[in-house]
Amino acid sequence: MKVDSSVSAVVTGGASGLGEATARALAAKGAKVALFDLNEERGEQVAKEIGGTFCKVDVSDEASVDAGFAKAREAHGQERVLVTCAGIGTIGKTVRRDRETGEISHLPVSLFVKTLQVNLLGTFQCVAKSAVGMMTLDGLEDGERGAMITTASVAAVDGQIGQVAYSASKGGVVGMTLPVARDFMSEGIRINTILPGIFETPLMRGLPEKAQEVLAASVPFPKRFGQPQEYAHLVMTMVENGYFNGECVRLDGAIRMPPK
Repeated sequence: MKVDSSVSAVVTGGASGLGEATARALAAKGAKVALFDLNEERGEQVAKEIGGTFCKVDVSDEASVDAGFAKAREAHGQERVLVTCAGIGTIGKTVRRDRETGEISHLPVSLFVKTLQVNLLGTFQCVAKSAVGMMTLDGLEDGERGAMITTASVAAVDGQIGQVAYSASKGGVVGMTLPVARDFMSEGIRINTILPGIFETPLMRGLPEKAQEVLAASVPFPKRFGQPQEYAHLVMTMVENGYFNGECVRLDGAIRMPPK
């Protein structure tokens, strides 16, 4: 799919990090971009800078997602590109023993559910609702109506201690990629998933400098954090290469996460 001014796109989590870089990359090619995010101040700022539209959306809430797509389509028309970057990171072991008291407890079920609601259900809702709209479009070359990229994580396959909820949610995103691609095969919609490694995002920049150095050194090559623009570059490749479909691709500098 050629990305130009005739293409509309929706990017979830578009106010910062990977989503912001993706929104900027799409807009640089002329696409009309709608940003879904909860950070209204930053989202409005980015949207203004790229000539896009900000939609305050909680991807785990169906009514909020519906309202976001309605606003985006009113502003730019039906999207042909969807990129889902919205997500949360949570930490907590399945069970733990307090070293001082010996008390045994498990990960709060509510935290596990919340992680799935945002990272997995949120991704599915946006994919499904975007597809309904894309199916109304005329086909382009090869009958293509749309392209989607979802975001998982290397934690989907290299989950560390304390990442049970996060890894489960991202593993679900990986697991649904191929069946969704097959569900879409008669409708001209492609879907691929990126599994980012350690990227320089606002979350990472908030860590102590020493911790950042240790994490960067753990990457085989290049020994640094991935840059959001590198993620966006892969998104653009997946969108523009019409034979790219049903794939889950690591973008991680060859890192394989240790147990902790």
